Amino acid sequence: MQEETIRILAIETSCDETSAAVVENGTRILSNVISSQIDLHKKFGGVVPELASRKHMEKMDPVIQEALEQAGTTFRDLDAVAVTYGPGLVGALLVGVSEAKAMAYAMGKPLIGIHHIEGHISANYIEHPDLKPPFLCLVVSGGHTHLVHVKDYGHYGVIGKTRDDAIGEAFDKVARAIGLGYPGGPAIDRIAREGNPDAIRFPRAFMEDGPYDFSFSGVKSAVLNYLNQAKMRGETVVVADVAASFQKAAVEVLVKKTMKAAKNHGFDTIALAGGVAANSWLRESLGAACKEAGIGFHHPSMLFCTDNAAMIGTAAYHAYRQGVRHGLDLNAVPDLKLPE
Repeated sequence: MQEETIRILAIETSCDETSAAVVENGTRILSNVISSQIDLHKKFGGVVPELASRKHMEKMDPVIQEALEQAGTTFRDLDAVAVTYGPGLVGALLVGVSEAKAMAYAMGKPLIGIHHIEGHISANYIEHPDLKPPFLCLVVSGGHTHLVHVKDYGHYGVIGKTRDDAIGEAFDKVARAIGLGYPGGPAIDRIAREGNPDAIRFPRAFMEDGPYDFSFSGVKSAVLNYLNQAKMRGETVVVADVAASFQKAAVEVLVKKTMKAAKNHGFDTIALAGGVAANSWLRESLGAACKEAGIGFHHPSMLFCTDNAAMIGTAAYHAYRQGVRHGLDLNAVPDLKLPE
């Protein structure tokens, strides 16, 4: 019996990428258009929410039109409209949510709101059709550092999370401190390859009262203190060594806590998701640890690590099949919790 074809238009505007995609049956990406705002925010050293919202408004319609054209799809061919409605920057989210509601209403199509982290987790399904819940997922991005028990499609349990800075935020702040600019993650990843990861011993945070929780404010502060002390002493700072040593400290904590959670909870599969999942040291380190432990390891390709609408369309496909529908009262929720 032939599988029913479900075609979904997905929209993602949670931060500084305006993206639209047409996704068929969860894994067939007919289009995935991304308009990045990196150049706009680079001079400010980070995302300026008001500017991000205005740029989303400017780019939203052209990006959707391009996604439909690339997919060879018309509005009549769609079965649903999906959109990220949280968490994220409230102004940015509102642009996407308003657009999706208007389109769903005008076309008489179902509206499906998707959690941003659920989208990142679902990015793994695109290229790994054999991956099915339950499994453990390490979600690492500019705003999130979560260890998530993926119980089923649309059902999650947070095992651990950051108590302060998200890992991506720490990367950005350290990169700015050593003069690498924004965005910091890719810059540190590049220059760290030229440095000695054992040159400086930065602290690793392991909390007894939260074995799966994370904290990156300490290692970030340690880097800043190291730089200040070197300046006061008139010592030369080897930027590549600082980047490599910081990266090693941060990644070591991520890998050790992920492997500990997998062992203690009996997971035989680990997935990686989020913008920081593009970090080469993290991918290699977690992959090696999984191989040694005999645990399956999955991660998205670079394109699907950063914010994109294809991952939202993939998550929406599973939600659609489970009967999830939202009304036109759907609103942006900047601190939205993962559905249990």
